[in-house]
Amino acid sequence: MKNPPPCKAMGSQCRALPVTLRVGPLEEGVDSLDHESTWLLGHTQNITFGRLWEEEGEVYVDAVLHVGCRFFHREGSGAKCQLYGFRGRLPWAPTRAEQPRRLGGSRFRIVENRRAVRRNLPFENGTSSPARSLPVLASENPCATAPCRTADHSRGAACCRDLQVEIMCTREEQELEALVRSRRSPYLCKIDRPGDFSLEVEMISACGYLDDDGIACTLHGRRRSDGRPAKPDLCSEWPPKNKGLHPGCVFTPGRRRAPTPA
Repeated sequence: MKNPPPCKAMGSQCRALPVTLRVGPLEEGVDSLDHESTWLLGHTQNITFGRLWEEEGEVYVDAVLHVGCRFFHREGSGAKCQLYGFRGRLPWAPTRAEQPRRLGGSRFRIVENRRAVRRNLPFENGTSSPARSLPVLASENPCATAPCRTADHSRGAACCRDLQVEIMCTREEQELEALVRSRRSPYLCKIDRPGDFSLEVEMISACGYLDDDGIACTLHGRRRSDGRPAKPDLCSEWPPKNKGLHPGCVFTPGRRRAPTPA
């Protein structure tokens, strides 16, 4: 591969990668950042999130991406690097800490004012179930039976199981960029450098707000204490026209339904 990672031995980088992710600019305001942060920090399957912090008008979060290097190969209790030929004991990897987003009943862990907090989020109509199954439709959730799948061929609720993230990595951080580009596809793939300071990548990491069926959103129809929807606003919008749709998505051209007028 072009510009392989300059490893001198096997280590934790073989199994996971600590990074800084960009959440968004402070100028977007508290409401927008609460939604964006809740959405991002919800995708806990293969990402361990640390603290949110601010610098020069931007909000970031420290994270560990639990996606191994494509050259790393386990051999029983040992391991081998198929690029450099290193062999040895299975290298240490960062612990995947428990990150529950559903805390039981109406209790959830969300982001408010750039802080992860525990909140009671009742349904907007005061009942024990949401009024509708999808914000943009006044009908049953079409995603429940859609044959969509992510790139690892997992079926159902594909758009809730992968995401695009922005990894802070300058052009001078060549080692970090090489380590990112060496991750195992499709769990981290479609790597692009849009500018001098970051990389955009796609990851498979399911949302922790998914219900036990792996499809329904447990935040749907719930409200924050100030009246705002608990569900991140980007999850309540139509998918971009003909862009980024998964195989089998019901919103592909010719299958997309018009939203019911309010």
